[in-house]
Amino acid sequence: MLYGYVRVSSKEQNEDRQIVALNTYGVKDKNIFADKQSGKDFDRANYKKLVSKLRKNDIMVIKSIDRLGRNYSEIIEQWRIITYKKNADIVVLDMPLLDTTKNKDLFGTFISDIVLQILSFVAENERENIRQRQAEGIAVAKSKGVKFGRSKVYNAEYYIDIYEKVKDNKLSFSEATKIIGCSISSYYRIMAEIEKMHTNFS
Repeated sequence: MLYGYVRVSSKEQNEDRQIVALNTYGVKDKNIFADKQSGKDFDRANYKKLVSKLRKNDIMVIKSIDRLGRNYSEIIEQWRIITYKKNADIVVLDMPLLDTTKNKDLFGTFISDIVLQILSFVAENERENIRQRQAEGIAVAKSKGVKFGRSKVYNAEYYIDIYEKVKDNKLSFSEATKIIGCSISSYYRIMAEIEKMHTNFS
């Protein structure tokens, strides 16, 4: 059975480009599982459903390795679960070397493992770089007089953490505003600044 997995980081992002790539490979829409959630861990409902369906010789197709996730150690662990415990295959469309349906001999597996570890590290490292750029952007904004919250003072990482929890549906908008101590309009302004910084520093 041919399955596909799609992930975007937020509800505002569009997954069509990934779906088209999977369809072109031959994956039917009914077999595509999608999550609109951060890739920092694998606590994702549709990803879990997909993995539970995988059986021996099934194939899981993804557009790129960072669509699978952004946590280096967890990507490696999930790869092992799928290819060794489930005896299924993985195809990464943007990286032909990460195609376990081919070169199943010892050398092919060795090359695939090396490439996987390098790309997984790069994906996680990029996520950390984005967080750092966001923090730097917030610091610049604060130095220019942008206020974050009312009477409470937090560091940039605090706001980024709140921002990511809301995007991952772990906090509601109202909960976030109570934690930060601001109005809904102020909350949207703060998060708009973070989104803009993410764009400017990416």
